[in-house]
Amino acid sequence: MKSFPIVCLCLATILQCTMAPAAASARESTPSADAEAQTMTRDEVTRIIDNTRRIVSPNGVDERLKLRIGGIDQWVSIRGRDRRNPILLFLHGGPASVVMPVSYTFQSPWEDYFTVVQWDQRGAGKTYAANTEAQMSPGMTVAGMTDDAAQLVQYLRKHYDKQKIFLLGHSWGTVLGTRLAQQHPDWFYAYIGVGQVVNVRRNEEIGFAFALRKAKADHNQTAVRELEALMPYPGTGSMTIQRIGTRSKWEAYYGGLAYGRKDFSHDADAGALSPDYSQAELAAIGKGSLYTLNHLLQPLLSLNLDNVTAFRCPVILFVGQHDYTTSHELAEQWFERIQAPSKHLVLFAESAHMVMQDQPGRFLMHLVTDALPLAQKVGDAAPAEITRGD
Repeated sequence: MKSFPIVCLCLATILQCTMAPAAASARESTPSADAEAQTMTRDEVTRIIDNTRRIVSPNGVDERLKLRIGGIDQWVSIRGRDRRNPILLFLHGGPASVVMPVSYTFQSPWEDYFTVVQWDQRGAGKTYAANTEAQMSPGMTVAGMTDDAAQLVQYLRKHYDKQKIFLLGHSWGTVLGTRLAQQHPDWFYAYIGVGQVVNVRRNEEIGFAFALRKAKADHNQTAVRELEALMPYPGTGSMTIQRIGTRSKWEAYYGGLAYGRKDFSHDADAGALSPDYSQAELAAIGKGSLYTLNHLLQPLLSLNLDNVTAFRCPVILFVGQHDYTTSHELAEQWFERIQAPSKHLVLFAESAHMVMQDQPGRFLMHLVTDALPLAQKVGDAAPAEITRGD
């Protein structure tokens, strides 16, 4: 969700990146020849990235599909090295902050243990680019998008012959994930909430207080002036994208979004080289964000899950200890009130909101140790490795 930021990727017609220096040549090169030898087009870079993550195992799956869901075309990526493994459906944040473009930076090791599904939701990314706004508008509600998610889960269960799957929601995706887990608990081994949304107005208040506190301690007069101009925040009236954007900018600057970073440019840079996206689809991300927020911002600001705590499937929460985009404090308090067949919380010490990027190794370790056994115990997994000792 990144507290509803608008993430725009502005790309030139051809992106270039600098390769590692080549081995010294026996002949002396001119500066222009060196520069030409060290630059690559975007197409060349994405081809290399795509080749390094290519699924080559005989039982693997690597599909990029346009499915008819909710009366429109919606795009998914489905990847895994053994289709006998359980399915993990990733519900991205935002709304409309797609993860498919940057999933190549952290997801590949997941694909040893899960068949991972990335989905560009209604109004987002490739799905936004594939439809007109008029076609998408009828379902641009929390209820409508929850129904989209339900249709996708039904497709995955049927197509891959699975009784249950794992449902992972990140940020805004936890809104859809919580609703879906409540409505259809028998479809899921577990609901996994990452950057869990609980109470949006209270979340805004906590994120604002964090940013202002850090700005004052840092003697950042620009930040203090911009933040104090918003007071009282969030207030009781309607909120604007501009007010939320100012709060989000300074909260991210002080590491409440990506731990230890002042901005999110690394994510945008990685997305710009996505092998899953054309340049036109990348350009549509920002447009989709604005379109989606125009439909969903005000309903989301009234969202309160404080008392939505009764689950009939296992619940796992992954919480970044420095997350102020969706307050880690609210998520921890909410977890204490949850009633479920089983529940488990992991607090990641060096993560903010983007846990799977901030601590990718530990994130995967806990997926494998805390979630995967729920599927393995009913035989929904590829055979384990054979190990030998002395």
